[in-house]
Amino acid sequence: MDINQVMSSLELKHPGEKEYLQAVREVLLCVADVYNQHPEFEKAKIIERMVEPDRIYTFRVTWTDDRGEVQNNIGYRVQFNNAIGPYKGGIRFHASVNLSILKFLGFEQTFKNALTTLPMGGAKGGSDFSPRGKSDAEIMRFCQAFMLELWKNIGPDRDVPAGDIGVGGREVGYMYGMYKKLCNQCDGSMTGKALEFGGSRIRPEATGFGALYFVQQMLAMQGDDIKGKTIAVSGFGNVAWGAVTKATELGAKVVTISGPDGYIYDPDGVSGDKIDYMLELRASGEDIVAPYAERYPNATFYPGRRPWEQKVDICLPCATQNEVSGDDAKNIIANGVKYVAEVSNMGCTPEAIDAFIEAGVIYAPGKAVNAGGVATSGLEMTQNAMHLQWSAAEVDAKLHTIMSDIHTQCVTYGTEPNGYINYMKGANIAGFMKVANAMMGQGVM
Repeated sequence: MDINQVMSSLELKHPGEKEYLQAVREVLLCVADVYNQHPEFEKAKIIERMVEPDRIYTFRVTWTDDRGEVQNNIGYRVQFNNAIGPYKGGIRFHASVNLSILKFLGFEQTFKNALTTLPMGGAKGGSDFSPRGKSDAEIMRFCQAFMLELWKNIGPDRDVPAGDIGVGGREVGYMYGMYKKLCNQCDGSMTGKALEFGGSRIRPEATGFGALYFVQQMLAMQGDDIKGKTIAVSGFGNVAWGAVTKATELGAKVVTISGPDGYIYDPDGVSGDKIDYMLELRASGEDIVAPYAERYPNATFYPGRRPWEQKVDICLPCATQNEVSGDDAKNIIANGVKYVAEVSNMGCTPEAIDAFIEAGVIYAPGKAVNAGGVATSGLEMTQNAMHLQWSAAEVDAKLHTIMSDIHTQCVTYGTEPNGYINYMKGANIAGFMKVANAMMGQGVM
C-alpha cells in the first residue's frame, strides 16, 4: 500500500475535508505493515473501499420557529460501513457540523464499533442546527422535520442512530416519536431513548464510565493504580460528567473541567455536589463554566485557556476533536503527565500524538477509550430486540467486560518490541482486521 498515493487520491476527491483526511491518514499509518502482509486485501482493494462511505444522505430540514418564521438547515446521514452489522452512530446537532466532520466520525465509528465485539457497523449524522437558545417547542419541531427526511433510511437491522453533541434524551425522544409515527411500529431503530420507552440504564454516563474502566486497565498494565491520582478533564457535558463521576468513585481527584469560555481549576477536586452542578451548568444553556468559580471560591477560572497546563497524573480530553494541540502536548509532557486517554473523538492532533509516543507517555485513542457509549447503545439494541430491560448492575457488568476486551485487543496488536504499548496502533489494527476480514468474506461489492 502506498499511503501517499491513497491520500493524494482522497485529497483530490474530497478537497478541504481536513478532519476526515486526518482520520484516514492516522489509520493508514497504523495498519500499513499488517495490510502489506495480506496481498488478498490489496487485490480486493480493501483500503480503497474502506475509506469511502457506502452512501451519504444530504437533505434540507425546514421548520418554523416560535415567531412563525420559516428556518432551513442541512441534514446529513453518513452510512460508512456495515460489514459487521447495521450502521450505528450518533446524530450531532451543532453549528460546526459539516460533511468532513461527519465522515471523520463515521470512519472512526466503524473501527470503534468493531472493537466492541458487538455486531455494529459505522455511521454518523447530524445537522448544522444548534439547540442552544431554542425553546423546547422549536427543538421538537426541528427534530420532527429532521426525522421526516431520514426515517426511510434507518431501522433496527439497517441503521440505528443515537445521540451525540447537541442530541440528548430529549432530542432522541422527539426523533424516535416521529419515526414511530411515520412507520407505525415500535422497534429498536434508535438508542439513547428514555427508560420508559426502551432505553438502557446507565446509557447517559456510559461513555465516561467505560473510559475510566479502560484507564484502570491502562494503569494496571504499568503496575499502577488510579486511586490517589490527579486528573485533568476537559468539557463539562454528559461525557465529562460520567468521567468525573467514575474517576471520583474509583478514588482519583479530578481538578479541572472546561468550556468554550476557559477552564476551572479546583484543587479540592470536583466531587459530591460539584458533580451535580456540572449538570446544572449544562442545563442552563449558557455553555460556560465560569459560574463554577463563583459558587466554589477555592476554585479558579482561567478565561480563554485550556486545562492542559496544570500538573496532574492523567489527562482526559472529553470535549471535541483536536482539542489537544502540539503545544498542549509539550506542556503535558513537561508537567510529567504519565497517561493521556482521549474520551473525545480524535481529541489530540497528530503532532500531539507523535509527541506523546516519542516521550513514552502512555496514550490511548478515542476509538478505544470512549467505546463504552456505543457499546451500551449496542446493549440497548439487544434489550429492545429481546423486549426486556436489564438492571444497572447487569449493564455495568457487560460494559466492564467489553472495555476489558477492547483493552486486550489494543495490547495484543499494539505492544512494541521494547514493551511500550502503542494503543493507537493496537486499536486501529484490531478494528481494521475485523472489518477487513468481514469485507473479504462477503465478496467484492
